[in-house]
Amino acid sequence: MSIQIIGVIGAGQMGQGIAQVMACAGYQVQLIDSSANALDNAVIRIRHSMDKLTSKGVLEEGNDYIEAIQCSTELSSLASADLVIEAATESEKVKVAIFQELASICPTTTLFASNTSSLSITRLAASIPGPERMIGMHFMNPVPLMQLVEVIEGLQTAESTRNAIMQVAKKAGKIAIPVKDRAGFVLNRILLPMINEAVFVLEEGCATAEQIDQIMVLGAAHPIGPLALADLIGLDTCLSIMDVLHTQFGDSKYRAAPLLRQMVDAGRLGKKVGQGFYHYEH
Repeated sequence: MSIQIIGVIGAGQMGQGIAQVMACAGYQVQLIDSSANALDNAVIRIRHSMDKLTSKGVLEEGNDYIEAIQCSTELSSLASADLVIEAATESEKVKVAIFQELASICPTTTLFASNTSSLSITRLAASIPGPERMIGMHFMNPVPLMQLVEVIEGLQTAESTRNAIMQVAKKAGKIAIPVKDRAGFVLNRILLPMINEAVFVLEEGCATAEQIDQIMVLGAAHPIGPLALADLIGLDTCLSIMDVLHTQFGDSKYRAAPLLRQMVDAGRLGKKVGQGFYHYEH
């Protein structure tokens, strides 16, 4: 099928990034969020990111890519979308509600993709009519800079859906790698336990946050330390993924560090709120 109009649900950092790369790839984008203020802030941040990439020669000068992005607080604006990519809160309940409403709005030909970090695509697909059109597109943060997209097929996903999504990812300049529908998929099943272990190390007083991150950057050649990365991802998202891994696999090695849960309870969610394991100007 020919995909020209892409809906993106959620104007947070992931939704902003997905909307940006799709607009720069030549798609018409509908960015949806329940908060008009979040949409206004998203457009400001997307424009700033595009200007920065243009100044570095990554994007062509003279192209106002931002014009390809239209914003709305109403899901009904997606009635003409060929593909809808959901980038809402990492909650199965929230995502199911969104897709069920979309199924009543969009034609049966519209493809649905979730940017979930860990939830079952098979379960999400089972909640809507036409489950063969559901797939996972797990983008990495920051989306404009990271090449990888994990493409996750549910048990019901049609081959035509997978092929269309692979083409969209390629056009957006991403490297799409198909992975099986298992909790955490591949990246987060490996990455999040490492981050969680770093939180345990911090909680036990083995080293400071700065020292832990410096050790992993200098000793393991990681581009960013695990605790700084947790702040970038969002500690609430990290906790949610660990809880999914723990529940789905039933293995104690996926037990979330108590300090991680405590940080989330305290509202110290990372860079997006100005405080996590580090402090940020916000």
